[in-house]
Amino acid sequence: MFRPTALVSLTALASAVYAQQVGTQKAEVHPTLSWQTCTSSGCTTTAGSVALDANWRWLHTTTGYTNCYTGNAFDTSLCPDGVTCANNCALDGADYSGTYGITTSGSALTLKFKTGTNIGSRVYLMANDSKYQMFKLKNKEFTFDVELSSLGCGLNGALYFSEMLEDGGLSKYPTNRAGAKYGTGYCDAQCPHDIKFISGEANVDGWTGTSTNTGKGKYGSCCDEMDVWEANSISSAYTPHPCTSTGPFRCEGTGCDVCDQPGCDFNSYRMGDKTYYGPGSTFKIDTTKKITVVTQFKTADGTDTGTLSEIRRLYVQNGVVFQNSKVNIPGMSSNYDSITEQFCTDQKAAFSDTNIFAAKGGMKGMGDAMSNGMVLVMSVWDDYTANMLWLDSNYPTDRPASQPGTARGTCATTSGVPADVESQQANASVTFSNIKFGTIGSTYSGSTASSSTTSRASSSSSSSSSRTTTTTANTTSQTQWGQCGGVRNFLISP
Repeated sequence: MFRPTALVSLTALASAVYAQQVGTQKAEVHPTLSWQTCTSSGCTTTAGSVALDANWRWLHTTTGYTNCYTGNAFDTSLCPDGVTCANNCALDGADYSGTYGITTSGSALTLKFKTGTNIGSRVYLMANDSKYQMFKLKNKEFTFDVELSSLGCGLNGALYFSEMLEDGGLSKYPTNRAGAKYGTGYCDAQCPHDIKFISGEANVDGWTGTSTNTGKGKYGSCCDEMDVWEANSISSAYTPHPCTSTGPFRCEGTGCDVCDQPGCDFNSYRMGDKTYYGPGSTFKIDTTKKITVVTQFKTADGTDTGTLSEIRRLYVQNGVVFQNSKVNIPGMSSNYDSITEQFCTDQKAAFSDTNIFAAKGGMKGMGDAMSNGMVLVMSVWDDYTANMLWLDSNYPTDRPASQPGTARGTCATTSGVPADVESQQANASVTFSNIKFGTIGSTYSGSTASSSTTSRASSSSSSSSSRTTTTTANTTSQTQWGQCGGVRNFLISP
Protein backbone atom coordinates (compact mmCIF):
# COMPACT_ATOMS: atom_id res chain seq x y z
CA MET A 1 0.00 0.00 0.00
CA PHE A 2 1.06 3.59 -0.47
CA ARG A 3 1.74 5.59 2.63
CA PRO A 4 2.24 9.29 2.11
CA THR A 5 3.31 12.16 4.25
CA ALA A 6 0.66 14.36 5.83
CA LEU A 7 0.19 17.92 6.91
CA VAL A 8 -1.41 19.50 9.95
CA SER A 9 -1.15 22.95 11.45
CA LEU A 10 -1.73 23.16 15.19
CA THR A 11 -2.56 26.31 17.08
CA ALA A 12 -0.71 28.19 19.79
CA LEU A 13 2.52 26.51 20.86
CA ALA A 14 2.31 23.11 19.16
CA SER A 15 4.35 21.48 16.45
CA ALA A 16 3.81 17.73 16.14
CA VAL A 17 6.21 14.93 15.29
CA TYR A 18 7.63 11.75 16.77
CA ALA A 19 9.14 11.94 20.24
CA GLN A 20 10.51 9.61 22.87
CA GLN A 21 10.29 11.59 26.14
CA VAL A 22 7.00 12.46 27.85
CA GLY A 23 5.77 16.04 28.12
CA THR A 24 3.56 17.47 30.85
CA GLN A 25 1.63 20.17 29.01
CA LYS A 26 -1.44 17.97 28.35
CA ALA A 27 -2.49 14.73 30.01
CA GLU A 28 -2.85 11.77 27.66
CA VAL A 29 -6.34 10.25 27.92
CA HIS A 30 -7.09 7.40 25.52
CA PRO A 31 -10.63 7.36 24.06
CA THR A 32 -12.39 4.15 25.10
CA LEU A 33 -13.34 1.55 22.49
CA SER A 34 -14.96 -1.78 23.35
CA TRP A 35 -14.49 -4.90 21.27
CA GLN A 36 -15.35 -8.58 21.57
CA THR A 37 -13.66 -11.97 21.70
CA CYS A 38 -15.80 -14.85 20.46
CA THR A 39 -16.05 -18.65 20.61
CA SER A 40 -18.78 -21.07 19.67
CA SER A 41 -20.31 -20.35 23.09
CA GLY A 42 -20.67 -16.62 22.57
CA CYS A 43 -18.85 -13.29 22.63
CA THR A 44 -17.37 -11.44 25.60
CA THR A 45 -16.78 -7.70 25.61
CA THR A 46 -13.37 -6.19 26.36
CA ALA A 47 -13.05 -2.58 27.52
CA GLY A 48 -10.29 -1.27 25.27
CA SER A 49 -9.13 2.13 24.06
CA VAL A 50 -7.16 3.73 21.22
CA ALA A 51 -3.92 5.71 21.15
CA LEU A 52 -2.92 8.28 18.55
CA ASP A 53 0.24 7.60 16.58
CA ALA A 54 3.20 9.60 17.88
CA ASN A 55 3.66 11.28 14.51
CA TRP A 56 0.60 13.46 15.00
CA ARG A 57 1.69 14.80 18.38
CA TRP A 58 3.43 17.92 19.61
CA LEU A 59 7.19 17.55 20.06
CA HIS A 60 8.88 20.16 22.19
CA THR A 61 11.80 20.58 24.56
CA THR A 62 11.59 18.76 27.86
CA THR A 63 12.05 22.09 29.66
CA GLY A 64 9.59 24.27 27.79
CA TYR A 65 7.61 24.91 24.62
CA THR A 66 10.31 25.23 21.95
CA ASN A 67 9.59 23.00 18.97
CA CYS A 68 12.09 20.28 18.16
CA TYR A 69 10.91 20.02 14.55
CA THR A 70 9.32 22.64 12.31
CA GLY A 71 8.39 22.47 8.63
CA ASN A 72 10.62 19.76 7.17
CA ALA A 73 13.59 20.04 9.52
CA PHE A 74 14.76 19.17 13.00
CA ASP A 75 16.11 21.95 15.20
CA THR A 76 19.81 21.07 14.99
CA SER A 77 20.61 22.81 18.26
CA LEU A 78 18.27 20.38 20.04
CA CYS A 79 18.78 17.47 17.66
CA PRO A 80 22.42 17.31 16.54
CA ASP A 81 22.18 13.51 16.59
CA GLY A 82 19.57 10.85 17.25
CA VAL A 83 20.31 10.09 20.89
CA THR A 84 20.65 13.74 21.94
CA CYS A 85 17.38 14.58 20.20
CA ALA A 86 15.59 11.74 22.02
CA ASN A 87 16.87 13.08 25.33
CA ASN A 88 16.04 16.73 24.61
CA CYS A 89 12.53 16.35 23.15
CA ALA A 90 9.22 15.34 24.72
CA LEU A 91 5.98 14.00 23.31
CA ASP A 92 2.72 15.35 24.77
CA GLY A 93 -0.89 14.30 25.16
CA ALA A 94 -3.45 14.75 22.40
CA ASP A 95 -6.78 16.52 22.03
CA TYR A 96 -8.37 13.64 20.15
CA SER A 97 -11.69 15.16 19.12
CA GLY A 98 -10.83 18.86 19.03
CA THR A 99 -7.60 18.72 17.02
CA TYR A 100 -7.72 15.37 15.24
CA GLY A 101 -11.42 14.59 14.72
CA ILE A 102 -11.13 11.23 16.50
CA THR A 103 -14.20 10.18 18.50
CA THR A 104 -15.47 6.95 20.04
CA SER A 105 -18.85 5.77 21.27
CA GLY A 106 -19.17 2.31 22.75
CA SER A 107 -17.76 -0.02 20.09
CA ALA A 108 -17.54 2.62 17.36
CA LEU A 109 -14.51 4.67 16.29
CA THR A 110 -14.92 7.59 13.88
CA LEU A 111 -11.94 9.15 12.13
CA LYS A 112 -12.65 12.44 10.37
CA PHE A 113 -10.43 13.12 7.39
CA LYS A 114 -10.05 16.83 8.06
CA THR A 115 -10.53 18.72 11.31
CA GLY A 116 -9.49 22.34 11.14
CA THR A 117 -6.09 22.15 9.51
CA ASN A 118 -5.38 18.57 10.59
CA ILE A 119 -5.33 16.00 7.80
CA GLY A 120 -5.93 12.32 8.57
CA SER A 121 -4.99 10.25 11.60
CA ARG A 122 -3.74 6.85 12.70
CA VAL A 123 -4.61 5.06 15.95
CA TYR A 124 -3.79 1.77 17.67
CA LEU A 125 -6.02 -0.49 19.76
CA MET A 126 -4.75 -0.61 23.37
CA ALA A 127 -4.86 -3.50 25.84
CA ASN A 128 -4.27 -1.09 28.72
CA ASP A 129 -2.82 2.36 29.24
CA SER A 130 0.74 1.34 28.34
CA LYS A 131 0.50 -1.64 25.98
CA TYR A 132 -0.95 -2.31 22.56
CA GLN A 133 -3.48 -5.09 22.17
CA MET A 134 -1.69 -8.00 20.51
CA PHE A 135 -3.49 -10.31 18.06
CA LYS A 136 -2.41 -13.78 17.00
CA LEU A 137 -4.45 -14.27 13.85
CA LYS A 138 -3.74 -17.82 12.66
CA ASN A 139 -6.77 -20.11 12.72
CA LYS A 140 -8.87 -17.14 13.81
CA GLU A 141 -11.45 -14.78 12.37
CA PHE A 142 -11.51 -10.98 12.54
CA THR A 143 -14.74 -9.07 11.91
CA PHE A 144 -15.76 -5.42 11.98
CA ASP A 145 -18.39 -3.07 10.62
CA VAL A 146 -17.38 -0.13 8.46
CA GLU A 147 -19.22 2.92 7.16
CA LEU A 148 -17.26 4.69 4.40
CA SER A 149 -19.87 6.12 2.06
CA SER A 150 -18.25 9.57 2.20
CA LEU A 151 -14.80 8.33 1.19
CA GLY A 152 -14.47 9.08 -2.52
CA CYS A 153 -11.64 8.74 -5.01
CA GLY A 154 -8.23 9.34 -3.45
CA LEU A 155 -9.15 8.53 0.16
CA ASN A 156 -8.43 5.38 2.17
CA GLY A 157 -10.06 4.21 5.39
CA ALA A 158 -7.61 1.48 6.39
CA LEU A 159 -7.64 -1.25 9.04
CA TYR A 160 -4.56 -3.46 9.25
CA PHE A 161 -2.07 -5.25 11.47
CA SER A 162 1.65 -4.45 11.92
CA GLU A 163 4.23 -6.53 13.76
CA MET A 164 5.02 -3.79 16.26
CA LEU A 165 6.31 -4.27 19.80
CA GLU A 166 3.63 -4.59 22.49
CA ASP A 167 4.99 -1.64 24.51
CA GLY A 168 6.02 0.46 21.50
CA GLY A 169 9.71 -0.16 22.24
CA LEU A 170 9.59 1.22 25.79
CA SER A 171 11.48 -1.67 27.42
CA LYS A 172 13.84 -2.39 24.53
CA TYR A 173 15.15 1.14 23.94
CA PRO A 174 16.28 3.16 27.00
CA THR A 175 15.88 6.44 25.09
CA ASN A 176 12.19 5.73 24.48
CA ARG A 177 10.31 6.77 27.61
CA ALA A 178 6.98 7.41 25.90
CA GLY A 179 6.12 3.96 24.58
CA ALA A 180 2.78 2.64 23.40
CA LYS A 181 0.84 5.09 25.56
CA TYR A 182 2.00 7.83 23.19
CA GLY A 183 1.83 5.78 19.99
CA THR A 184 5.52 5.05 19.40
CA GLY A 185 7.17 2.21 17.50
CA TYR A 186 5.37 2.26 14.15
CA CYS A 187 6.65 0.03 11.36
CA ASP A 188 5.26 -1.56 8.22
CA ALA A 189 6.29 -3.44 5.11
CA GLN A 190 7.16 -0.25 3.21
CA CYS A 191 10.12 0.36 5.58
CA PRO A 192 9.19 4.07 5.77
CA HIS A 193 12.09 6.52 6.10
CA ASP A 194 9.98 9.53 7.08
CA ILE A 195 9.41 8.29 10.63
CA LYS A 196 11.16 10.75 12.91
CA PHE A 197 12.14 8.33 15.68
CA ILE A 198 13.12 4.70 15.08
CA SER A 199 14.43 2.30 17.73
CA GLY A 200 14.36 5.06 20.33
CA GLU A 201 16.53 7.50 18.36
CA ALA A 202 15.70 10.45 16.13
CA ASN A 203 16.10 9.77 12.43
CA VAL A 204 18.18 12.94 11.97
CA ASP A 205 21.16 11.35 10.23
CA GLY A 206 20.88 12.27 6.57
CA TRP A 207 17.50 13.91 7.10
CA THR A 208 16.50 15.94 4.05
CA GLY A 209 13.31 17.73 3.19
CA THR A 210 11.26 16.20 0.39
CA SER A 211 8.78 19.08 0.27
CA THR A 212 7.89 22.10 2.36
CA ASN A 213 6.49 19.88 5.09
CA THR A 214 8.03 16.45 4.59
CA GLY A 215 11.38 14.77 4.88
CA LYS A 216 13.21 11.47 5.00
CA GLY A 217 16.11 10.18 7.03
CA LYS A 218 18.82 7.58 6.67
CA TYR A 219 16.81 4.84 8.38
CA GLY A 220 13.59 3.01 7.64
CA SER A 221 11.31 1.04 9.96
CA CYS A 222 10.33 -2.39 8.61
CA CYS A 223 7.98 -5.12 9.77
CA ASP A 224 5.41 -7.59 8.49
CA GLU A 225 2.02 -6.10 7.68
CA MET A 226 -1.40 -7.61 7.08
CA ASP A 227 -3.73 -5.18 5.34
CA VAL A 228 -7.19 -6.43 6.26
CA TRP A 229 -8.99 -3.45 4.75
CA GLU A 230 -7.84 -0.68 2.44
CA ALA A 231 -10.88 0.94 0.95
CA ASN A 232 -13.03 3.84 -0.08
CA SER A 233 -16.53 3.78 -1.56
CA ILE A 234 -15.16 2.82 -4.99
CA SER A 235 -12.67 0.01 -4.37
CA SER A 236 -11.30 -2.21 -1.62
CA ALA A 237 -8.40 -4.64 -1.18
CA TYR A 238 -6.91 -6.97 1.41
CA THR A 239 -3.20 -7.75 1.20
CA PRO A 240 -0.54 -9.70 3.13
CA HIS A 241 3.01 -8.21 3.12
CA PRO A 242 5.60 -10.63 4.57
CA CYS A 243 9.17 -9.69 5.49
CA THR A 244 12.35 -11.71 5.91
CA SER A 245 13.12 -9.77 9.11
CA THR A 246 11.34 -10.40 12.41
CA GLY A 247 9.50 -7.66 14.27
CA PRO A 248 10.44 -3.98 14.00
CA PHE A 249 13.72 -3.67 12.11
CA ARG A 250 15.67 -0.42 11.61
CA CYS A 251 17.11 -0.59 8.12
CA GLU A 252 19.37 1.50 5.92
CA GLY A 253 20.37 1.40 2.27
CA THR A 254 20.02 -1.95 0.54
CA GLY A 255 19.29 -3.47 3.93
CA CYS A 256 15.77 -2.09 3.59
CA ASP A 257 14.93 -4.65 0.89
CA VAL A 258 13.50 -7.09 3.41
CA CYS A 259 9.72 -6.81 2.85
CA ASP A 260 7.20 -7.48 0.11
CA GLN A 261 6.12 -3.92 -0.54
CA PRO A 262 3.56 -4.64 -3.32
CA GLY A 263 2.03 -7.54 -1.42
CA CYS A 264 -0.39 -10.12 -2.81
CA ASP A 265 -3.71 -8.29 -2.97
CA PHE A 266 -7.29 -9.26 -3.62
CA ASN A 267 -9.21 -6.33 -5.10
CA SER A 268 -12.47 -7.57 -6.63
CA TYR A 269 -12.40 -5.00 -9.44
CA ARG A 270 -8.76 -5.76 -10.24
CA MET A 271 -9.50 -9.48 -10.18
CA GLY A 272 -12.18 -9.08 -12.85
CA ASP A 273 -15.54 -8.58 -11.09
CA LYS A 274 -16.51 -4.99 -11.80
CA THR A 275 -20.00 -5.19 -10.27
CA TYR A 276 -19.15 -6.70 -6.90
CA TYR A 277 -18.22 -3.67 -4.75
CA GLY A 278 -19.25 -0.05 -5.12
CA PRO A 279 -21.83 2.66 -4.39
CA GLY A 280 -25.45 1.82 -5.09
CA SER A 281 -27.87 -1.07 -5.55
CA THR A 282 -26.25 -2.26 -8.79
CA PHE A 283 -23.35 -3.66 -6.73
CA LYS A 284 -23.51 -6.81 -4.65
CA ILE A 285 -21.75 -5.00 -1.78
CA ASP A 286 -23.29 -1.53 -1.60
CA THR A 287 -20.84 0.99 -0.12
CA THR A 288 -23.55 3.57 0.53
CA LYS A 289 -24.54 1.31 3.45
CA LYS A 290 -22.71 -0.10 6.44
CA ILE A 291 -20.71 -3.24 5.66
CA THR A 292 -19.72 -6.13 7.92
CA VAL A 293 -16.28 -7.37 6.86
CA VAL A 294 -15.16 -10.87 7.88
CA THR A 295 -11.60 -12.13 7.35
CA GLN A 296 -10.58 -15.71 8.13
CA PHE A 297 -6.95 -16.76 8.57
CA LYS A 298 -7.00 -20.50 7.91
CA THR A 299 -4.17 -22.93 8.60
CA ALA A 300 -3.29 -26.13 6.77
CA ASP A 301 -4.11 -28.37 9.74
CA GLY A 302 -6.83 -26.28 11.36
CA THR A 303 -4.77 -25.45 14.46
CA ASP A 304 -3.41 -22.21 15.89
CA THR A 305 0.16 -23.43 15.30
CA GLY A 306 -0.32 -24.71 11.76
CA THR A 307 1.00 -23.10 8.59
CA LEU A 308 -1.10 -20.22 7.27
CA SER A 309 -2.66 -21.56 4.08
CA GLU A 310 -5.57 -19.27 3.16
CA ILE A 311 -6.90 -15.78 3.88
CA ARG A 312 -10.61 -15.74 3.10
CA ARG A 313 -13.00 -12.78 2.90
CA LEU A 314 -16.75 -12.72 3.57
CA TYR A 315 -19.21 -9.83 3.74
CA VAL A 316 -22.54 -9.41 5.51
CA GLN A 317 -25.19 -6.86 4.54
CA ASN A 318 -28.90 -6.81 5.36
CA GLY A 319 -28.50 -10.08 7.23
CA VAL A 320 -27.13 -11.85 4.15
CA VAL A 321 -23.66 -13.43 4.01
CA PHE A 322 -21.84 -12.91 0.72
CA GLN A 323 -18.86 -15.01 -0.32
CA ASN A 324 -15.96 -13.11 -1.87
CA SER A 325 -16.01 -12.47 -5.61
CA LYS A 326 -14.54 -14.99 -8.04
CA VAL A 327 -11.53 -14.28 -10.23
CA ASN A 328 -12.16 -13.48 -13.90
CA ILE A 329 -8.65 -13.01 -15.28
CA PRO A 330 -7.10 -14.83 -18.28
CA GLY A 331 -4.60 -17.42 -17.12
CA MET A 332 -6.10 -17.74 -13.63
CA SER A 333 -8.59 -20.27 -12.34
CA SER A 334 -12.16 -18.97 -12.04
CA ASN A 335 -12.40 -20.92 -8.77
CA TYR A 336 -10.10 -18.49 -6.95
CA ASP A 337 -11.93 -16.35 -4.39
CA SER A 338 -9.34 -16.08 -1.59
CA ILE A 339 -5.62 -15.55 -1.08
CA THR A 340 -3.46 -18.68 -1.12
CA GLU A 341 0.15 -19.32 -2.14
CA GLN A 342 -0.99 -20.62 -5.53
CA PHE A 343 -3.33 -17.69 -6.05
CA CYS A 344 -0.42 -15.29 -5.49
CA THR A 345 1.86 -17.23 -7.84
CA ASP A 346 -0.73 -17.26 -10.60
CA GLN A 347 -1.70 -13.63 -10.04
CA LYS A 348 1.89 -12.41 -10.37
CA ALA A 349 2.28 -14.36 -13.61
CA ALA A 350 -1.02 -13.13 -15.05
CA PHE A 351 -0.20 -9.51 -14.18
CA SER A 352 3.44 -9.75 -15.39
CA ASP A 353 4.65 -8.84 -11.88
CA THR A 354 7.68 -10.21 -10.06
CA ASN A 355 6.67 -12.59 -7.28
CA ILE A 356 8.24 -10.67 -4.41
CA PHE A 357 5.59 -12.15 -2.14
CA ALA A 358 7.12 -15.63 -2.42
CA ALA A 359 10.68 -14.29 -2.22
CA LYS A 360 9.98 -12.58 1.12
CA GLY A 361 8.37 -15.58 2.77
CA GLY A 362 4.94 -15.98 1.23
CA MET A 363 2.06 -17.30 3.31
CA LYS A 364 4.34 -19.07 5.77
CA GLY A 365 6.29 -15.89 6.47
CA MET A 366 3.08 -13.94 6.99
CA GLY A 367 1.84 -16.66 9.32
CA ASP A 368 5.04 -16.55 11.36
CA ALA A 369 4.46 -12.86 12.03
CA MET A 370 0.90 -13.62 13.07
CA SER A 371 2.22 -16.17 15.57
CA ASN A 372 4.46 -13.50 17.09
CA GLY A 373 1.51 -11.16 17.60
CA MET A 374 0.49 -8.03 15.69
CA VAL A 375 -0.97 -4.62 16.56
CA LEU A 376 -4.30 -3.39 15.16
CA VAL A 377 -4.01 -0.09 13.28
CA MET A 378 -6.88 2.08 11.98
CA SER A 379 -6.41 5.18 9.86
CA VAL A 380 -7.80 7.57 7.28
CA TRP A 381 -5.48 9.21 4.77
CA ASP A 382 -4.81 10.61 1.32
CA ASP A 383 -1.88 9.75 -0.88
CA TYR A 384 0.95 12.17 -1.70
CA THR A 385 2.90 9.43 -3.48
CA ALA A 386 0.49 8.10 -6.10
CA ASN A 387 -2.88 9.76 -5.48
CA MET A 388 -4.38 6.40 -4.36
CA LEU A 389 -4.55 5.30 -8.00
CA TRP A 390 -3.17 1.90 -6.98
CA LEU A 391 -6.42 1.31 -5.07
CA ASP A 392 -9.18 2.88 -7.16
CA SER A 393 -7.99 3.72 -10.70
CA ASN A 394 -5.65 2.45 -13.45
CA TYR A 395 -2.15 1.83 -12.12
CA PRO A 396 0.67 1.96 -13.05
CA THR A 397 -0.41 4.75 -15.40
CA ASP A 398 2.20 3.78 -18.00
CA ARG A 399 0.42 0.47 -18.57
CA PRO A 400 -2.67 0.16 -20.79
CA ALA A 401 -5.88 -0.19 -18.81
CA SER A 402 -6.66 -3.33 -20.78
CA GLN A 403 -3.58 -5.12 -19.43
CA PRO A 404 -4.60 -7.55 -16.67
CA GLY A 405 -3.99 -6.12 -13.22
CA THR A 406 -3.87 -2.46 -14.25
CA ALA A 407 -7.53 -1.48 -13.70
CA ARG A 408 -8.27 -1.35 -9.98
CA GLY A 409 -11.38 0.86 -9.89
CA THR A 410 -13.45 3.42 -11.76
CA CYS A 411 -11.71 6.59 -10.57
CA ALA A 412 -10.02 8.72 -13.22
CA THR A 413 -6.23 8.71 -13.40
CA THR A 414 -6.41 12.46 -12.76
CA SER A 415 -8.19 11.91 -9.44
CA GLY A 416 -6.76 11.66 -5.94
CA VAL A 417 -4.54 14.73 -6.02
CA PRO A 418 -4.21 15.62 -2.31
CA ALA A 419 -4.92 19.32 -2.80
CA ASP A 420 -8.18 18.43 -4.54
CA VAL A 421 -9.10 15.70 -2.07
CA GLU A 422 -8.49 17.94 0.94
CA SER A 423 -10.60 20.77 -0.46
CA GLN A 424 -13.41 18.72 -1.99
CA GLN A 425 -13.74 15.94 0.61
CA ALA A 426 -13.01 17.86 3.80
CA ASN A 427 -16.09 16.41 5.52
CA ALA A 428 -15.28 12.78 4.75
CA SER A 429 -14.93 10.25 7.56
CA VAL A 430 -14.78 6.54 8.24
CA THR A 431 -16.37 4.67 11.14
CA PHE A 432 -15.11 1.28 12.32
CA SER A 433 -17.33 -0.51 14.83
CA ASN A 434 -18.30 -3.85 16.36
CA ILE A 435 -14.81 -5.34 16.23
CA LYS A 436 -14.86 -9.08 16.95
CA PHE A 437 -12.06 -11.63 17.11
CA GLY A 438 -12.34 -15.34 17.70
CA THR A 439 -12.64 -18.85 16.38
CA ILE A 440 -13.63 -19.25 12.76
CA GLY A 441 -17.40 -18.97 12.32
CA SER A 442 -18.04 -17.35 15.70
CA THR A 443 -17.99 -13.62 14.89
CA TYR A 444 -20.83 -13.15 12.40
CA SER A 445 -24.26 -14.45 11.44
CA GLY A 446 -26.65 -14.26 8.51
CA SER A 447 -28.33 -16.25 5.79
CA THR A 448 -26.29 -17.40 2.81
CA ALA A 449 -26.71 -15.52 -0.44
CA SER A 450 -27.63 -17.72 -3.39
CA SER A 451 -25.96 -17.35 -6.77
CA SER A 452 -29.28 -16.09 -8.15
CA THR A 453 -29.66 -13.34 -5.56
CA THR A 454 -30.87 -10.19 -7.29
CA SER A 455 -31.53 -7.89 -4.36
CA ARG A 456 -28.65 -5.82 -3.11
CA ALA A 457 -27.52 -5.22 0.43
CA SER A 458 -28.94 -2.24 2.27
CA SER A 459 -27.46 -2.42 5.74
CA SER A 460 -25.05 -4.50 7.73
CA SER A 461 -25.67 -6.89 10.52
CA SER A 462 -24.57 -5.52 13.85
CA SER A 463 -23.27 -7.00 17.04
CA SER A 464 -24.69 -6.55 20.48
CA SER A 465 -24.32 -3.39 22.52
CA SER A 466 -20.89 -2.81 23.95
CA ARG A 467 -22.46 -2.79 27.41
CA THR A 468 -23.46 -6.44 27.08
CA THR A 469 -20.81 -8.84 28.22
CA THR A 470 -22.04 -11.98 26.46
CA THR A 471 -23.95 -12.59 23.23
CA THR A 472 -25.09 -15.75 21.50
CA ALA A 473 -22.63 -16.95 18.88
CA ASN A 474 -23.55 -17.97 15.34
CA THR A 475 -22.14 -20.65 13.73
CA THR A 476 6.73 -1.89 -12.26
CA SER A 477 8.53 1.09 -13.54
CA GLN A 478 6.78 3.61 -11.39
CA THR A 479 7.21 4.08 -7.65
CA GLN A 480 4.28 2.11 -6.33
CA TRP A 481 4.27 1.63 -2.61
CA GLY A 482 4.02 3.97 0.33
CA GLN A 483 3.09 3.99 3.97
CA CYS A 484 -0.46 3.28 5.18
CA GLY A 485 -2.20 5.87 7.27
CA GLY A 486 0.33 8.46 6.26
CA VAL A 487 3.49 9.31 8.10
CA ARG A 488 2.71 12.93 8.66
CA ASN A 489 4.77 16.04 9.25
CA PHE A 490 3.42 19.11 10.96
CA LEU A 491 3.65 22.88 10.95
CA ILE A 492 3.18 25.39 13.71
CA SER A 493 0.67 28.15 13.05
CA PRO A 494 2.19 31.61 12.85
